Amino acid sequence: MRLWHEQLLSKLPRQQLLGQHRECCALRGNGWRKPHTTVNYVFNYAPIYLYAYHKLVMEEMTRRGYKVDERWWEPTYRGKACPPFSIDLQYAGCQGNEEGESPIYPEHNDDYLQECMENLAGKGIQVK
Repeated sequence: MRLWHEQLLSKLPRQQLLGQHRECCALRGNGWRKPHTTVNYVFNYAPIYLYAYHKLVMEEMTRRGYKVDERWWEPTYRGKACPPFSIDLQYAGCQGNEEGESPIYPEHNDDYLQECMENLAGKGIQVK
């Protein structure tokens, strides 16, 4: 499980982009706060950060002509098996705010971008 660096979303092949959507859905749903080494940092932030990242993924999917279930555009939605987030989901402090600032997660720095690119290269995917 990995959240790709935001700068790579528009360059991801179909399989990785759709996989990223599934990862975000899982994390927003029953995966919320379930430890996983690669994405534990996500749980250090309010759920709105994950929504802001997921929104970028969904926007890229839409741009490519994929249909996204409308329910995922609701920030509090967590899937059919989970109650909605009942906490305040304001963008306060979230870098990936409505103005589109990035990165959303401070961990998505230049080193992380390089790590993601190397990970993709290891899968035979070259991005520039």
